[in-house]
Amino acid sequence: MSNIAILEIDGKKYEFPIVKGTENEIAIDIKTLRSVTGGITTLDPGYKNTSSCESEVTFLDGEKGILRYRGYSIEELADKSDFLEVAYLLIFGELPSKEQNEKFHRDIQKTALVDEDVKKILDGFPKTAHPMGVLSALTSALTAFNPKSVNVSSEEDMYKAIVKILGKFPVLAAWTYRKGEGLPLEYGDNSLGYTENFLKMMFALPNERYVSNPVIVEALDKLLILHADHEQNCSTSTVRIVGSSHAGLFASLSAGISALWGPLHGGANQAVIEMLEAIKEDGGDYQKYIEKAKDKDDPFRLMGFGHRVYKNFDPRAKIIKVAAEEVLNDLGIDDPVLDIAKGLAEVALNDEYFKSRNLYPNVDFYSGIIYRALGIPTPMFTVMFALGRLPGWIAQWREMRLRKEPIGRPRQLYVGATERLFVKEENR
Repeated sequence: MSNIAILEIDGKKYEFPIVKGTENEIAIDIKTLRSVTGGITTLDPGYKNTSSCESEVTFLDGEKGILRYRGYSIEELADKSDFLEVAYLLIFGELPSKEQNEKFHRDIQKTALVDEDVKKILDGFPKTAHPMGVLSALTSALTAFNPKSVNVSSEEDMYKAIVKILGKFPVLAAWTYRKGEGLPLEYGDNSLGYTENFLKMMFALPNERYVSNPVIVEALDKLLILHADHEQNCSTSTVRIVGSSHAGLFASLSAGISALWGPLHGGANQAVIEMLEAIKEDGGDYQKYIEKAKDKDDPFRLMGFGHRVYKNFDPRAKIIKVAAEEVLNDLGIDDPVLDIAKGLAEVALNDEYFKSRNLYPNVDFYSGIIYRALGIPTPMFTVMFALGRLPGWIAQWREMRLRKEPIGRPRQLYVGATERLFVKEENR
């Protein structure tokens, strides 16, 4: 293959270098396009064909169903690692040694206490506030309690900021849940692991001894690993572009939370449960909705099936399907909504219509099932997603700042009115 791409416009040719990634991905480097052509730009709504950066964090091949963090397959990490170890890998580039891992955990625990004045901010929200709105606001508020900008040239400063947000974020997420449930705020127990402690902060009751369930801890830990990063998706790109203005880490993360909130992104697992509940309210005949989904003239669409990036299968869904089955079996839950979910999944995995169109149950489908089985309210699902995605956001923000990437500033193709004269009000 040539190492140069040639663009011809009005008989004039322009040459642009072709660059290759470590996984043999090919890109045309057009950063000089405007300057050499006198202002011509590309039009790419949604940036579907635009690589906004070079990154070493995550590799994704949607055609082959491959997802790797720093070169390690998602299957191997989910099987052999834990969430905090994966967080270290994503952020710092290598799996930690035993000493590094223990120090990382200790340092996160030391920073987990949240200033008591944050409770006053939390008190200002009504119980009916959406958890993602609360979480975004509380994360942004951390900048007020930590006003000093992170010195990205200092590894020590960067490390302190990272462990601080990893320590405080689960507290804010758990407090968001407990606020909505009318429960007293909980700080957890530093003798517990990261995921187990988060579950205690969520579900511990003041009048009962909290006992953790290892099946649930393992399932949630796997789910957090599966959500930890996913290349340049909407929220990750938001974190990077906000951070490119040299906005602080907490402010950039708050913006990412808001991006994740949307139903086309992190809110997809919430949409799954809402669909299942609607089917239940309509009598629970999921086969009827299978037929509706097959009818091209019917606007109904099954939520949680197929994936915009993964064309054949979602590697994360294969892993979490097993975890979902283990959770449901362990808890022995009798829930007609979850029965409908199992029925839909069974049909989709065996029906030729769905198989031929790669409409398999995706990670959002199974994560919604797990969260519902744990008794987590539907509006909290995206908060759980945010907790998992936190290390990826941090890793991408850190990479962007260390690479000294320029401020994000997309162009546009103007299609509005041409120049016109102002008309006085009485003459309009």
